[in-house]
Amino acid sequence: MTPVKLYVYALPVIFLLIAAEAAFYRTVLRKDYGWMVTLSNVAVAMGRLATDALFAAIVAAAYVAAYHVRLADIPMDRWESWVALFFAVEFAYYWLHRMSHEIRWMWAQHSVHHSARQITLSVSYRLGWTNIVAGPWLFLIPVCWVGFDPLAVALMYAANLLYQFLLHTEAVPKLGVLERILNTPSHHRVHHAVNPQYLDRNYGGVLIVWDKMFGTFAAEEDDTPREYGLVHQIDTLNPLKIAFAEWRALFRDLRSARSLREAAGYAFGRPGWSPDGDGNTSAAIRRRAAQARTSPVAAPGALNS
Repeated sequence: MTPVKLYVYALPVIFLLIAAEAAFYRTVLRKDYGWMVTLSNVAVAMGRLATDALFAAIVAAAYVAAYHVRLADIPMDRWESWVALFFAVEFAYYWLHRMSHEIRWMWAQHSVHHSARQITLSVSYRLGWTNIVAGPWLFLIPVCWVGFDPLAVALMYAANLLYQFLLHTEAVPKLGVLERILNTPSHHRVHHAVNPQYLDRNYGGVLIVWDKMFGTFAAEEDDTPREYGLVHQIDTLNPLKIAFAEWRALFRDLRSARSLREAAGYAFGRPGWSPDGDGNTSAAIRRRAAQARTSPVAAPGALNS
């Protein structure tokens, strides 16, 4: 089995689930499914497939090079090795996902995924086109270096992302006891929401345990309406604008930098960082929200200044 074969086998199920979700929107939620947005998501996904194919040889060469200097020979004909690989890839995914939110250079690509203002299954493959430049793939190099076969790593990572396809929906309620261990649609709705208490939370792929372990977990509040998208929304269906909006913003800030320190802050600081220290990072937004809740009269625009 290869990652490509896995997705080919999964494709009919993906289309069937999207059709079922659309029917749920129409008959149960009585809401517009947003087919134009869905087509835009598909167009962005096609661009991602093309760029991944273009640079696949570079990524594969890096993984193989790491494997050639591996610390151990891990046999992949034993089930224990696959269990260990699952946890290794899941742990690597938590950190590559978290850093994609905490380092603006990586966020410039990942923001493409978060720019969707509605959460449906097709959003799962609304992914940036600059993976090779942004660098999240680098986080899987240590998994190969430890001793896991690169093809097995790629297959496990593909399976992890395929599971996450199921998380991008409002059609699935909370799942009871499973919420304690697994990343679920409820947990992932939190991840995509821009409500101050939800920003930069729930980074796990299949599991939610890493978030609980490292203090990045937030539960979905039943009485809190969620708003999806970005802190600074982009309203467009144009795939090119979706793919490069944050890169344009980043390079605009870099041109305004007055020193190397400011340039480094804009490029590698948290999204929303500013030289004067009064930026629009997630922590600053949460702080202002907390102040607004405790202040007798919140200043106009306190949450979005």
